Amino acid sequence: MEESNHNSQFSTLNSQFDEIRPYEAHEMRQAFDDLLNDRQFAAIMKGLVPWMPKGLRNGILKLAFTGVKTPLDFQMRFMKPVAKYIIRKHTDGCTFDDNKLKSNTQYQQRYTFVSNHRDIVLDSALLDVLLMDAGYETTVEIGIGDNLLIYPWIKRLVRMNKAFTVRRGLSPKEMLRSSQLMSQYIHHAVTQKRENIWIAQREGRAKDSDDRTQDSVLKMLAMGGPSADDGQEAMPAYVKSLMELNIVPLTISYEFDPCDYLKAKEFQLKRDNPAYKKSRQDDLDNMKTGILGYKGRVHYHCGTPVNQWIAELAPLPKNEFFHELSRRIDREIHANYRIYPDNYIALDELNGNRQFADHYTEADKQRFDDYLNSRLDKIDIPGKDLPFLRERIITMYENPLRNYLTAQ
Repeated sequence: MEESNHNSQFSTLNSQFDEIRPYEAHEMRQAFDDLLNDRQFAAIMKGLVPWMPKGLRNGILKLAFTGVKTPLDFQMRFMKPVAKYIIRKHTDGCTFDDNKLKSNTQYQQRYTFVSNHRDIVLDSALLDVLLMDAGYETTVEIGIGDNLLIYPWIKRLVRMNKAFTVRRGLSPKEMLRSSQLMSQYIHHAVTQKRENIWIAQREGRAKDSDDRTQDSVLKMLAMGGPSADDGQEAMPAYVKSLMELNIVPLTISYEFDPCDYLKAKEFQLKRDNPAYKKSRQDDLDNMKTGILGYKGRVHYHCGTPVNQWIAELAPLPKNEFFHELSRRIDREIHANYRIYPDNYIALDELNGNRQFADHYTEADKQRFDDYLNSRLDKIDIPGKDLPFLRERIITMYENPLRNYLTAQ
């Protein structure tokens, strides 16, 4: 009877998250069947293998789905091979430094990775592969904006892939409720479901690669945790709430950003028309380019878990606490960038000197110049402002180094 009551209470607790959570194990089969019956998904699969009849395609997919009972199973069966292929085909290698997480209980702990944002899809997908290859028990659940879930098949696919929904474009009142619910779910996922979380340090990517944590993201994370007094009178509830999540600053470094020219294009379009907004198709184009574009070397670096130092900030007034926490997380992220020759070249070019010339060769510089010209050639807009566009792309490559030097 006690076990039955416990299951009932857990089900009730979990149901409050139905509108945003990933699929659970018992929902996976139905979600997969719905995906196969989706016309748009069928059209995409037909485009991939136009010579294969629909019945045979679906039969092969159903066979491949055999034994997939959980979202983690789905990731290991379908998404891990895709991510591994992307690493082989579209990067010059992807490395991982998790030395700051090493401990006797490393593989049993759960983390909330607060990360700079380089790619809408791959930031978490590559992290999943790196965690599993390093021996961790599970991957990450991720928040994905509902502005990207423009078709039912996309929403089904990401929910099967351990994604929870972040609602965009809300009124202030709706945003407060949405933030509270998402925070409660994240705490539930870490403490009850025993999942890791990946979340970007800000809403959307920093288009100039000047990665800064938004206080609002940390305030959201603090909403859903413990509020009762546990005897630590000197520790505010919002500090205890954040400690419950075991936050780890995560740095993602790309040698080359496949979307750099798209970001530069958007900079000019917004400069020329302040009312310009990307379309849904633009979002899809960014996703496709980010996945299939060349990235060079890629590196993931885990910083020091904030629980090792967050108590030092507890005496600060609340707003100062969150501001200083953001600053400290930024310093961790910036200090752990992997710096490449193009970063040094970009900073020297913007400064008009050769201060860092010992960090690159003439061949490196020629390669970067050729790369820049090839990116500028891809931009097709009226009134194309080449000097402005070039400066925007170069800034994307110099900002990580500038921040790295400051953090050092």
